[in-house]
Amino acid sequence: MNLIVEKEWLKERLENENVRIVDCRYNLSSSGEGYELYLKDHIPGAIYFHLGKDLSGPVSLHGGRHPLPDVQKFKETIQNAGISNDTTVIAYDGGEGSYSARLWWLLNYVGHEKVYVLNGGYRAWYDAGLTLNKEVPEYPKTEFDIKLNEEIFASYNDVKKIVEAKCQETVIIDSRENKRYLGLEEPIDKKAGHIPGAINKVWTKGFENGSFKSGEDQAKRFSDINKDTQIIVYCGSGVTATPNFMALKSAGYKNVKLYAGSFSDWISYEENKVETGE
Repeated sequence: MNLIVEKEWLKERLENENVRIVDCRYNLSSSGEGYELYLKDHIPGAIYFHLGKDLSGPVSLHGGRHPLPDVQKFKETIQNAGISNDTTVIAYDGGEGSYSARLWWLLNYVGHEKVYVLNGGYRAWYDAGLTLNKEVPEYPKTEFDIKLNEEIFASYNDVKKIVEAKCQETVIIDSRENKRYLGLEEPIDKKAGHIPGAINKVWTKGFENGSFKSGEDQAKRFSDINKDTQIIVYCGSGVTATPNFMALKSAGYKNVKLYAGSFSDWISYEENKVETGE
């Protein structure tokens, strides 16, 4: 799988008509802030995708706080942005890495492999003094053929079966900060703790100074897990688990899935148990 590009790589391709840049900046505490920042300035040629409106579906009883978007609706979003199966997509966010990684995973899920995350995001671009503008571009609508990659997706039922069977052949990774994993603190969801049997690998540990760590450094993070093991990653709502998904792929793990509904979906079923502590 393709992963990241550096700002220098993108700078040389700003005029390439087959490269589409997507601004994914977002603030969980203020859903409109990302778009406001985009209108203020952005990387030239970039269009804007909103986490809630474009990269997620409507919230319901189950599915988590950021359910996956309807595939056909997402297809429309892609096509209206001028993205075809041959387009190279570069996703960036404010520098957190999680919102751009969400788009990266979604595009891989619908079968688009020519997608990268801009390492360091907007912050790295801005700090380097590279060109920004306010122009909101429009691109001709394209055709995009969906080819779902189910190998990278774990459903609620998949996770439920693994937990109930206490399957030792699958490692479930909770990507949230340690306090939330342990159940000591839960600022968002109605229950504290983690999915039974999950281990904790905090997603932010995959970054250093705002950039993704190298594949070798990522491999060190996950060195206690055999590379042939089936792995399922989750977080609170399926967003911050995606950088861990990318980190595992860069470290050479091949059998990695995202539980898109994540912890907020798991606890939406009252009968499901949660664990606290290590």
